[in-house]
Amino acid sequence: MRALTLGPEGTYSHRATNAVADDVDFVESVTGIVEGVASGEYERGVVPIENSIEGSVTESLDALADRNVAVVREIVAPIQHALLAQTGEFDVVLSHPQALAQCRDYLGREYPSARTEAVASTARGVERAREDGSVAAIGHPATAGADLQMLAQDIQDSTSNATRFVVLSPETERSDAGGKTSVVVYPNTNYPGLLLEMLEPFAERDINLSRVESRPSGERLGDYVFHLDFAAGLYEERAQAAVDELRDIAVDGWVRVLGSYDTKHVL
Repeated sequence: MRALTLGPEGTYSHRATNAVADDVDFVESVTGIVEGVASGEYERGVVPIENSIEGSVTESLDALADRNVAVVREIVAPIQHALLAQTGEFDVVLSHPQALAQCRDYLGREYPSARTEAVASTARGVERAREDGSVAAIGHPATAGADLQMLAQDIQDSTSNATRFVVLSPETERSDAGGKTSVVVYPNTNYPGLLLEMLEPFAERDINLSRVESRPSGERLGDYVFHLDFAAGLYEERAQAAVDELRDIAVDGWVRVLGSYDTKHVL
């Protein structure tokens, strides 16, 4: 099975993808991953969706709202960041924006004079650190080696740092089986009580909403797309009934069901 994820080799996304596929290709944007799966070129794609420190990955949310794919599994992985450099003397720290944010307190405390610079992935920062002695990187401890030493380990600002990834497939493989479901809703309207109306179908059926998030629709200011995760599978009548009510509420917009799936925890 061919899978596509964030590269180059050695990213946290790559480590998560190894749990579902042996044949892995890389791109440097989440949008590229979603497009690769939506087009049918790849059987699977793996994208980060939420971090326990920094919250949702907005590029992933927007890409899932804009393209027809299915979510077939969730992967939860602990994130252990290390500071990597050729020596203890460097001018700039490179990493993915999420990784830099997850280590903000550590960098401010231990290296207040070092600049931070965002790159496409943690692995890309590690590559740069190997090439340039003035550069340090934040990445997984396993990416250290003879040419790159680990100056510090577990530098994330919370010891419980973890990231949720979702495994994508073409829309035709969407499943109703699983203990969790994701949907995207665009009401294409706005009035007092709209959000409450969208939540009530789940509360009335004792379905726990594990995530509710809004993103700008891009159509006009104050217009939003809503991402909902809930703890029930679409094989359950109550879940189907709740989603049907969402469709009635969003009659002038749309509801995109990404599918039901189970969660896999990896190290």
